[in-house]
Amino acid sequence: MEPIILTLSLQKIKDFLEEFILREARIRAMWPLTFGLACCAIEMMATGCSRFDAFERFGMLFRASPRQADLMIVAGTVTKKMAPLVRRLYEQMPEPKYVIAMGECAISGGPFYDSYSVVDGVDKIIPVDVYVPGCPPRPEGLIYGIIKLQEKIRRGEIKR
Repeated sequence: MEPIILTLSLQKIKDFLEEFILREARIRAMWPLTFGLACCAIEMMATGCSRFDAFERFGMLFRASPRQADLMIVAGTVTKKMAPLVRRLYEQMPEPKYVIAMGECAISGGPFYDSYSVVDGVDKIIPVDVYVPGCPPRPEGLIYGIIKLQEKIRRGEIKR
């Protein structure tokens, strides 16, 4: 019986390592956009406080400029008047960019789903990668959503 010889070209190994390193770097240095629309923003701020300390543990720094951010956490009700601005902020973010819809209002319009002025989910405007349900979701829910986003990035599921 002959031994099995694995032949990998150096280019394939280099491409694999480069992609692996880029994914790991993206996971460990996500910069979310400071963007809260309603009561869910209070829970998002609590996630960054000393009790939970989630953003610092994940290497995340809030940025006030969309050109410096690669993660948008839509926390709250998106009105039809605000929808073009949400879209513009998303388009100003550099690639790769990720979106977390936080709370029932951002996911489906929440208790205002049948209102004439509310968008029935932010995914009607921009692509969403992770949904964090709740009204409002607790900080642990947002932490879980961030972990799920990191897992998707690590597996290479998010391609834009």
